[in-house]
Amino acid sequence: MKLTRSSGILLHITSLPGGYGIGDMGPASRWFADALVEAKQRLWCMLPLGTTGKENSPYQSRSAFAGNPLLISPEELVSEGYLRGRDLRGGPARDTSQVDFPAVRRFKEDLLRKAHREFSGGAAYRLFEEKQAWWLEKFAEFMALREANRGAKWMRFDPRIKAKAEAVRYHKFVQFEFFRQWSALRDYCDKREISLMGDMPFYIEHNSADVWSHPEFFDLERNGRPRTVGGVPPDYFAKDGQLWGTPTYRWDTLEDAGYRWWVDRLRMANSMTDVLRLDHFRGFEAYWSVPAGHPTARRGQWVKGPGAKFFRTLRKHFGELPFVAENLGIVTPAVEELRHEFAMPGMAVLQFGFDDDNTHRPSNYHADVVAFTGTHDNDTTNGWWQELRQAARSGRNRGARQKVEAVRAFLQLRDEREVEWSFLQAVQASVASLAIVPMQDVLGLGSEARMNRPGRAKGNWRWRLQKKQVQERHLHRLAELTEVTGRAGKAQS
Repeated sequence: MKLTRSSGILLHITSLPGGYGIGDMGPASRWFADALVEAKQRLWCMLPLGTTGKENSPYQSRSAFAGNPLLISPEELVSEGYLRGRDLRGGPARDTSQVDFPAVRRFKEDLLRKAHREFSGGAAYRLFEEKQAWWLEKFAEFMALREANRGAKWMRFDPRIKAKAEAVRYHKFVQFEFFRQWSALRDYCDKREISLMGDMPFYIEHNSADVWSHPEFFDLERNGRPRTVGGVPPDYFAKDGQLWGTPTYRWDTLEDAGYRWWVDRLRMANSMTDVLRLDHFRGFEAYWSVPAGHPTARRGQWVKGPGAKFFRTLRKHFGELPFVAENLGIVTPAVEELRHEFAMPGMAVLQFGFDDDNTHRPSNYHADVVAFTGTHDNDTTNGWWQELRQAARSGRNRGARQKVEAVRAFLQLRDEREVEWSFLQAVQASVASLAIVPMQDVLGLGSEARMNRPGRAKGNWRWRLQKKQVQERHLHRLAELTEVTGRAGKAQS
C-alpha cells in the first residue's frame, strides 16, 4: 500500500465535544472535520467503531460488523423526524470532560427506542436490511436474545426463550441509523478532502454475536467458555502483561472455511474508511495464548498464527492490501518479514524512540512508516515528559535521567514547556509518509487527558475534548508546520 505524504489527527468520536455526554456523529463531528481543514490536515484517525461491552473498550466489541449505538447523534434523530427537540432534555451533563458511560447508555437507549416507535421504514431501510442481512440477522437476533435472557451471557441463554420480533426490528433500526449517520459524516469529510483512518481489532469479545453464531472459529470448551484467551506478555505498559479475556481463534477451522469471516470483516471495515490499521498485527504471525482463568498474562505461550497463508487469501480478494500494520510491542524479524512480503506500512511511535529500540526515532524512519507522537495507549506527550522528568529528578532512576538527556539532545529542546511541539515537528519533518498526532498533543494537555492505560480494565476511554480548548492559534500553528513540511497535499485515496 502506497501512502501519500500527509498528516492527520488521532481523536476518537467519543472524545468529541457536544451536549449529550459523549461525542457522536452529529454537529460536533462536522465541526471537527472543519477544524482539520483549517489546520491543513488530511486525515482523521479514530479507534474502532463497533458496539462495546461493559468496560467500553472499542477493542472488545459485541459484533465484528455492527456499529456502536452510543455514537448515534440525538440531533440527527430530531432532524430525521423520529424525535422532537423536547425529547432531548434531561440527558447527561452537557459538555463534560469525561464520559459517564452508564448515564449515556441509559439516555441513548431511551431516545433510540422512542425513535424506533416513530420509524416507519421506507425504501432505504428495506435496501439496507436486504444488503446487510448476511450479518444483520444474526446480530439483531443475538441482541434480542440477550434482552430476553436479562443480559445473560450467550452460554446461559434459555433455549426455551425465543427472540421477540419487535426487539429484532429495534436492533436492525439502530444499525440502519448508525450506518446512515456514518455515511453522511463520510460524505461530509470526502467533500473537504479529509480521509478517514479506521482501526481493526485483532480479537472479538467472547460475549458477542460472532462467537455465539460461529463458535467453531474460536478456541472454546464444550460449554462455550473460552479454553484460551488473548493478551500480551509483560511489556512496557504492564509488568504482568495484558490479559484481554477474548477467546483465541481456531485458525485451522478458519482456513478450512477460506477465512471467509475475516474476509467479510475486513471488506466491510475497508468499505467504511480510506485507510485501515490492523491492530496487533504480530498476532497473525504468532499470538500470546493464555489458559482461561489465569489471573495475569504471565503464564502464556506463543502460538503460531496463520501467517502468509492468510494474507495470500486476502490478496486474492483485495489485490493490493489496503492496510497499515500495527507492528508495535514484541516484534520479531518474522513479523517484519510478513509485513514486508505483503507491502504493508508499519508504525513508529516517537515516545518509544528513547528506549532501547531506536527504530522509533525519526532519523531511522522510512517512507513506508506511519509516524505517531503517541497512540491511544500512550500518555499524552506532555504527561509522559513530566513523569519522565520527575523520575529523573528523584535520583532513583538512572534510566530516566539518560532518557531525559537523550530527548533534549535529539530534539535540541530550548523551551521544555512545549515539548509536545518539538515532538510534532520531529514527526512532521520526518520522511514517514504519514504523520499522525493525538489531539491532546496539539493542545499540550497533560495526563488528565490520557485515553487508555493498558493493563488496567476500568476507567479508560472516557476523556473528552472541550470545544473551548481548541483555539485559532493551535490550528494556525499546526497548519503552518504542515505546510512547511510538505504534508498539506491530497488526502489518502
